[in-house]
Amino acid sequence: MFEHYDIIVVGGGHAGAEAAAAGARMGSKVLLITMNLAAIAQMSCNPAMGGIAKGQIVREIDALGGFSGIVTDHTMVQFRMLNRSKGPAMWSPRAQSDRILFSQKWREMLEQIPNLHFWQDMVTEIIVNKGKAIGVQTGFGGAIYSKTVIITSGTFLNGKIHIGRKNFSGGRLGDANATGLTENLKSFGIESERLKTGTPVRVDGRSIDFSKMVEQKGDESPGRFSFLETPTLKRQLSCYLTYTSDEVHDILRTGFDFSPMFAGRIQGTGPRYCPSIEDKIDRFSDKERHQLFIEPEGWTSNEFYVNGFSSSLPEEVQFKALKKIEGFENARILKPGYAIEYDYFPPTQLQFSLESRLVENLFFAGQVNGTTGYEEAAGQGLIAGINACKKIQSQNPFILKRSEAYIGVLIDDLVTKGTNEPYRMFTSRAEFRILLRQDNADQRLTPKGIELGLAEPERLERLTKKESIIADISSFMEKENTSPDAINGYLESVSSAPIKTPQRLGNVLLRPQVSLVGLMNADPKLGGYIYQFSGEPVFEETLESVEIQIKYAGYLEKEKDIAEKITRLEDIRLSDDINYMEFKALSMEAREKLQKIKPQNIGQASRISGITPADVSVLLVHLGR
Repeated sequence: MFEHYDIIVVGGGHAGAEAAAAGARMGSKVLLITMNLAAIAQMSCNPAMGGIAKGQIVREIDALGGFSGIVTDHTMVQFRMLNRSKGPAMWSPRAQSDRILFSQKWREMLEQIPNLHFWQDMVTEIIVNKGKAIGVQTGFGGAIYSKTVIITSGTFLNGKIHIGRKNFSGGRLGDANATGLTENLKSFGIESERLKTGTPVRVDGRSIDFSKMVEQKGDESPGRFSFLETPTLKRQLSCYLTYTSDEVHDILRTGFDFSPMFAGRIQGTGPRYCPSIEDKIDRFSDKERHQLFIEPEGWTSNEFYVNGFSSSLPEEVQFKALKKIEGFENARILKPGYAIEYDYFPPTQLQFSLESRLVENLFFAGQVNGTTGYEEAAGQGLIAGINACKKIQSQNPFILKRSEAYIGVLIDDLVTKGTNEPYRMFTSRAEFRILLRQDNADQRLTPKGIELGLAEPERLERLTKKESIIADISSFMEKENTSPDAINGYLESVSSAPIKTPQRLGNVLLRPQVSLVGLMNADPKLGGYIYQFSGEPVFEETLESVEIQIKYAGYLEKEKDIAEKITRLEDIRLSDDINYMEFKALSMEAREKLQKIKPQNIGQASRISGITPADVSVLLVHLGR
């Protein structure tokens, strides 16, 4: 009944969608198996993409040739650039999406890839022969064979939903869970553990009094995620802000005795950075109120997502407390909040390619690796799809360094340090975040995407034009002077000291109060030079990059120097057959951790928790360095 495939992707969430698209577009024959073809890349939690550090990941996916940014741009209902008041390393794009259109657009794009096939079924086993994955066993189709397998099953493996004292099997509310696969993988020596996440109530917008809330509009000039010419957002839907209160907290506390989290019925660890409302009021009992963000689900939907009100308390407690929040006095609830507990596989069992160390040709991506969030899952899925294809072609794996991408930081953190709670990306996790900005993801990664065969030639043309304009404007500003008559009026308007003699335009731009747009509007010579490029489609994003590169040139050079030094450690390889237990000069902790993780290079070894500089020196001596 089935052909033989190059890659089988198990699961159709964000990781599975990116993995299947990448593998198929690189020339592999791919089969995507999902339990519900109508729910491909469904937004199971909040209807939004991006955010702090997550937005950078989406732009990196796009720069490499992935689809998440394009889909988001086609389906968003609001766009905001977060952290504009901080430095550009912190600027993070975020978009509210139309939940239904998002999934539909993903399926449309996947179905346009000729060598990508689909099958609706549950995978119950990975077929392994002589330590290599050679296919899968499904509930309906039986054995389906392939050269590689990528597991992207999200929260579905032995998923259990909790609402108060009630609990039942499910991968998400309304969908069955997946059984059998965890037990099958454990038979090959792969370890599994449990995690927990949750989601809040959904409310009928017709019953919400938005006049009692603070409106949050999108940016006046909305941006986009993709570096291609995707649609510009012409109109936007608003989000809203409201707060809990002591009265709300007291009502929620009445349900603590029935809480599966406090009663110990949930064994899995929950997300530290996205706790349930009951966890928040228990851990932060001194807080009089907590913020809630009310997010629209789509252009034509009346459903609203209550971000910040995740809960697994009994429905009646959730509903009673919600009605005491300003704006929700007459709220009608569409779905209760709930917690979901599921299996994951500690990612220290993986190589940097996301291939299993224990079963060859078997890859893992997404929440099964202990992450949380659509963006982290999609980034992993893209890398797993690329590397499954490269494995088939007997090529070296594609691995991003920590200094090259947030995706590189993400995977290095998972493989090197592991996680015992749902992992969430933040800008603070990246030591080179000023190099990993959202505006330069194309400069960092599009050449790699072209080399992989994922990024379209159009991307290279746009990047070449962008870099040419950046170089031209930067060179002009380094050489040309501005005069007091031209810009002192502007400098006074931004509370910056006037100049007394002509000065280089680039030096004036170094002032924190001065912007490139303000400077070019004040100085006719600069404005005339820059506006000659205004017809180029990359014009606006190029101006942003010019300003950042001039203002932060010193910091950028310093970080590049540090990154290059650390990269030298990444180039010192460590063999997989080293027996670290024989190294008497290492502490027992170091021996045990090195033996378990088997770092691939000195750089990775140095980042393992518990490994000291002295331990690194021992390894360098062993290698004769």
